[in-house]
Amino acid sequence: MTVSVLVVDDSGFFRRRLTEILTVSGQIKVVGAATNGREGVEMAEKLRPDVITMDYEMPVMDGISAVREIMTRHPVPVLMFSSLTYEGARVTLDALEAGAVDFLPKNFEEIARDTSELQKILIERILDVARSSPGKKSPAPTATPAGSAAAGGADRPRERPVRPRPPVMTPEEKPAPVSAARRILRRGAAKHYSVVAIGTSTGGPVALQKVLSGLPASFPAPLVLVQHMPASFTPAFAERLNKMCQIEVRQAEEGDLLKPGLALLAPGGKQMIIENRGGQARIRILPGDNRLHYRPCVDLTFGSLARAFPGKTLGVILTGMGADGKEGCRLMKESGSDIWSQDEKSSVIYGMPMAVAKAGLTDEVLALQDIGPRLQEGVS
Repeated sequence: MTVSVLVVDDSGFFRRRLTEILTVSGQIKVVGAATNGREGVEMAEKLRPDVITMDYEMPVMDGISAVREIMTRHPVPVLMFSSLTYEGARVTLDALEAGAVDFLPKNFEEIARDTSELQKILIERILDVARSSPGKKSPAPTATPAGSAAAGGADRPRERPVRPRPPVMTPEEKPAPVSAARRILRRGAAKHYSVVAIGTSTGGPVALQKVLSGLPASFPAPLVLVQHMPASFTPAFAERLNKMCQIEVRQAEEGDLLKPGLALLAPGGKQMIIENRGGQARIRILPGDNRLHYRPCVDLTFGSLARAFPGKTLGVILTGMGADGKEGCRLMKESGSDIWSQDEKSSVIYGMPMAVAKAGLTDEVLALQDIGPRLQEGVS
């Protein structure tokens, strides 16, 4: 099935270049191009594309405002293009909170060494985003994002095209069933963990905000966070989390000690492992190895925790593309530790959590809105 795309950008060169790249595969059709956010909102309502690519700095209406209005009127998966700067990171995080699914650097030279690689990255990302579930930035029952513009004309009936969906799994491929007893831990059955590790990718920034913002400053365990994100974005993301959370959140540095109530975020472009020597756990920051697709990599961090704290770690896998985290969770389970994963309904992309559940590694499957409260109940 062909994926229809609306390109929204005030640069004529960028609109043409992106259109050329996306149409090469034959799997994607660019059905329209808008020169500003307001035009993008109107064309999205008219064309009902499967995916929208969105610039953030445009005349008439900026990209964040456009995303908010689109999510109010007719949620569509949105891929943001951003600059790899601190300001670009801040704006992109705002766009993700407004409802965008994912982002890519706008400078194509930043994400690929040659044209063929660039085409592969962009086409794969568009196809992945097309399979996402937009508008899941909040688990609240209302579909209208907080602070969104009024949904003018949203009640006008239109024929909605069928969205591309992931292939239907055979019974053998479906995740192993999780019993009700394993889904819900009885109140009062809190367990001591030496560390709580959370891994995530697409949809993760907003998911982490939701999970961590409800934790008290007195949370009894250290936390380590692995979010697939560029090096220029993680400092801004850690700062953002720290401002909205009662626990302390900061980007991890070489030699950091794990402490209760402190969440350490893996720096983008590098790898984070945990070493436990003489009962004292420290962070090690390693150079990003090009042999590993993800930098930072959930598998690598979780694997180090399986060695550092066998049987004493809680691993949590949130929304994200791919299967990063599955092998790390396997090592944790083999050491006697516990694994929780986000459910399909509340995931923006049910890739990483599905891989863990399908492998039979999940002890509890939880909706996003339940993970924070469960951490407070289940961790002593």
